[in-house]
Amino acid sequence: MTTWWWVRHGPTYERAFVGWRDVPADLSDTAQITRLHAHLPDDALLVSSDLSRSIDTANAIAGARTRLPHATDLREFNFGDWDGLTFDQVAARDPDLSRAYWETPGDITPPNGESWNAAASRITPFVQDMNTRHPDRHIIAVAHIGVIMTQIQLAGGLAPTEAISHKIDNLSVTRLQWDGDMWETGAINHLP
Repeated sequence: MTTWWWVRHGPTYERAFVGWRDVPADLSDTAQITRLHAHLPDDALLVSSDLSRSIDTANAIAGARTRLPHATDLREFNFGDWDGLTFDQVAARDPDLSRAYWETPGDITPPNGESWNAAASRITPFVQDMNTRHPDRHIIAVAHIGVIMTQIQLAGGLAPTEAISHKIDNLSVTRLQWDGDMWETGAINHLP
């Protein structure tokens, strides 16, 4: 059984959309980082998205774990023209589109960005490839809230609207297991 330990990167304290924009994580809560490191399996492979907030979080919890190359496929959703805008600015700029994006996620796309389905179609093949290449391993993946939610959707057989309702805190762990045929959902949003 392959066990995924999805870790959301450290907080950015941004009050705007942060997708592919590269903003740093605040990793100053060393006690929480220490608890997170201790909670995760020592023999795991460790991969992160290629954005600095994930890379730095992964480096902070790495220890002696085997570090894999950064994965562009694990980037947050591409919010396109909304990246860097606040929720209020997006709602004022694109009221109907922004409401539809959150209320009926799926094929709704921000201007010059990607939809939920497009992001899931980018992320899931990476996960499937890792399952094939590293069967029966523990994999720690440091990524973003949207990435983790797409995998909760996949593992739980959920609609996007159900997956998006999960809370995923910074530095939380979501554990999903693949037995070669089916997914099993373990802890979601566990804070060690």
